[in-house]
Amino acid sequence: MQRGRERMEREKVSELNQCKRRLRVCVATCNRADYSKLAPIMFGIKSHPDEFELEVVVLGSHLIDDYGNTFRMIEQDDFDIGSKLHTIVRGEDEAAMVESVGLALVKLPDVLQRLHPDILVVHGDRFDALALATAAALMNIRILHLEGGEVSGTIDDSIRHAISKLAHYHACCTRRAEQYLIAMCEDHSRILLAGCPSYDKLLSTHHREDYKDIIKAWLGDKVQEQDYIVALQHPVTTDIQHSIKIYGLMLDALLSFNKTTLILFPNIDAGSKEMVRVMRKKGIEQHPNFRAVKHIPFEQFIQLVCHAGCMIGNSSCGVREAGAFGTPVINLGTRQTGRETGENVLHVRDADTHNKIYHALELQFGKRYPCSKIYGDGNAVPRILKFLRTIDLDEPLQKTFCFPTVKDSISQDIDHILETQSAMSIDLGGTNLRVAIVCMKGKIVKKYTQPNPKTFEARMQLILKMCSDAMRDAVSFNCRILGVGVSTGGRVNPQEGVVLHSTKLIKEWSSVDLRTPISDALHLPVWVDNDGNCAALAEKKFGHGKGVENFVTVITGTGIGGGIIHHSELVHGSTFCAAELGHIMVSLEGPECSCGSRGCIEAYASGMALQREAKRLHDEDLLKVEGMDMKLSEPITAAHLINAARLGNSKADAILNKASTALGVGIINILHIVNPSLVILSGVLASYYQTPVQHIIKERALFSAQSIKVVTSDLEEPALLGAASMVLDYTTRRTY
Repeated sequence: MQRGRERMEREKVSELNQCKRRLRVCVATCNRADYSKLAPIMFGIKSHPDEFELEVVVLGSHLIDDYGNTFRMIEQDDFDIGSKLHTIVRGEDEAAMVESVGLALVKLPDVLQRLHPDILVVHGDRFDALALATAAALMNIRILHLEGGEVSGTIDDSIRHAISKLAHYHACCTRRAEQYLIAMCEDHSRILLAGCPSYDKLLSTHHREDYKDIIKAWLGDKVQEQDYIVALQHPVTTDIQHSIKIYGLMLDALLSFNKTTLILFPNIDAGSKEMVRVMRKKGIEQHPNFRAVKHIPFEQFIQLVCHAGCMIGNSSCGVREAGAFGTPVINLGTRQTGRETGENVLHVRDADTHNKIYHALELQFGKRYPCSKIYGDGNAVPRILKFLRTIDLDEPLQKTFCFPTVKDSISQDIDHILETQSAMSIDLGGTNLRVAIVCMKGKIVKKYTQPNPKTFEARMQLILKMCSDAMRDAVSFNCRILGVGVSTGGRVNPQEGVVLHSTKLIKEWSSVDLRTPISDALHLPVWVDNDGNCAALAEKKFGHGKGVENFVTVITGTGIGGGIIHHSELVHGSTFCAAELGHIMVSLEGPECSCGSRGCIEAYASGMALQREAKRLHDEDLLKVEGMDMKLSEPITAAHLINAARLGNSKADAILNKASTALGVGIINILHIVNPSLVILSGVLASYYQTPVQHIIKERALFSAQSIKVVTSDLEEPALLGAASMVLDYTTRRTY
């Protein structure tokens, strides 16, 4: 009997321990936007009842009729709402926001005391969330903050960072946000690089077959995909009057643009009431082109964004979720200035005229961009659940901060792997196809080289195989591939990733879309540009052009090419044939060029031109001089011509002088047109041409251009590094 009682006691203790291991998680949601991020986590917690106990608290604009009573969608998702707190003081001005925070602080203690959660999950940067975090911190409740460490550019930053300082744990979306949290002295062991939870649903459901029915339901039977606009503009609480002005200009531009537009009401921040007045004064709700709505269920909203011709406004959805679909976005004003964005976002920060916004609509409407996974890869919820399981409720509640130095980023990812941000670069040459993994500092981690196949099908197949091999190896090298950059000969439309016309060295490449098949196969954004432009970009990021605002790169190799950097931007031209430096004409009666014209620089100074002249001298038995070692079977190259000239061959010397003069005169023309501060010679002939070209500039250029310096490139792989630089700079925001 004694042993039986002891066994029963042990079983009771075991049952109590099992109950203790169930983590009591309270998720608090304030509005439709944060629920889209919190719902996937709530579903994940609910699916593990043996490990977690879920409590749901609803407050803020969820409970206001003017904003759609969005608490109903939480009930429709079959979540039991433990508490509904009416915390919004109407007025939609600064004082009302402060009073709303105060009202929430009055009501929250009773709720939190009754629920007594082990951990409170708070999202984002809203004033409601600040009240939640303040109450929980003062009541010694552990806080998990989602999407901390980000920068947007408004008062939201201050609120977000304040919540981060109150929170005990962090689940952030991007590597940069993780670094910022560490820089804010948060304990790196309590930071999880999870990605955005909404991406878990975005990436798995945005290919729904019923999207056309959703478009028809909200916009009518006649509206087609990619032929409508989604508009969502919120007030900027630090500059309310200016944001109202921008809102009016946006509406004017949309009226002029004359496309079907789905416009959502602004959120409840100070200034929203005035924005609604502007909308009604312009008759938007009655206009046949507009559908004005207060709320759309998230699953349907992402379908509408995914298949829109354009999204406009200043919602974080535009700079975050829309990138997952490649939907073109116009971001107005300063509300999202600091956000990391994909190339699909066009910023109109000074949206001070109707024409500027209208022109932005012309530029963006109907385009498609590569998908961007800056904010997530679809696996955030499993990471967050795993992170919750690791929380030790017995460890001290008091936060510790990492002062004064910032430790290296140690990602609290599933496998706790520290990854190096890297790019995959492709150099599509006439002879060889090369692929490389390039890290942020410009170091080539690994390079792959294969002979370039002759047919288009074989070439594309080999590109994808080499890229797949590189992706696999990147894991072992601890590299996270951010995207793919492609350097190729010929004329390229970098906006579409299409080779318009190729060179004779790479035949069959006419209107070839390189971006789509690579992006579809690797699920990464892809950039494509001309090899000369890539060489200029390589110099700008890693070479002599670093920090130089205006310079020109001239490639002296088999052909002559190059790129122009003007005001720190690459010059493409109206038809993408700017910087075709090899085809600057320096003579009306010169030798025939590969482009079909005569007297081009390339016809005089390229490796092919020098090889042609060397063969001519050799055939006339005028090339070889005393001291020159030549094998009978050796192919004649430009190097033989240069060697002969150095050994005193007057014929070879005259040819090289003419080539140097042609190149120098061509570069002088460039100096007189774009007036760079530096000329960088790249390629196998660069070291030979540097001194004579510098001499010709001093001799023939205008006085103001004679002092411009000519240097030779120090980069061994400019094409690969330039292709990589397009990827490594992909977070640089486009400004209009």
